[in-house]
Amino acid sequence: MFYTITDDLVLYQLLSFIKKFSNYELKLYQYFYQKTAGIYPEFIIIINQFIFFFVRKENYFTSKICLNSIRREISSRKILIIGVERILINLLFSFFPDLNIDDIKIESDADSGKRKISVYFLFFKERGVAIGRNGDYIRAVNELFRKYVVFENNNSPLEVRCKFKV
Repeated sequence: MFYTITDDLVLYQLLSFIKKFSNYELKLYQYFYQKTAGIYPEFIIIINQFIFFFVRKENYFTSKICLNSIRREISSRKILIIGVERILINLLFSFFPDLNIDDIKIESDADSGKRKISVYFLFFKERGVAIGRNGDYIRAVNELFRKYVVFENNNSPLEVRCKFKV
């Protein structure tokens, strides 16, 4: 891997999250607390059919034990538990916890000139899991970055792409 200082500035920048709770999210907040025996999520984000529960790193594995039960009870949505990270590169790894990421690069789009984050996977199947059925998961992650993540240096959020390492 060869990174430039500019890449490091982008990948290691600090993040914060916009926290707004709707009534439904407040109900999910209480539900999650009861289901996990006392773990409050830091915040909850609902995008299309996905519900992202963000928890502190020290509570991640304890709350993940309850994930299958939560998924059975809320079967109409896709439930994810994500560890809260304040650094961009760590958050990217949190969005793909069970997949083997080979590399993460900042690349410029030749057509638009915009910078994009490319996450490389060694296996085509893992890339498919990362993208989700019909690209739904990666679209939800990109929407989450656009609407709910605030970058420290006030740069516009970058688009995340999943690629297969050839």
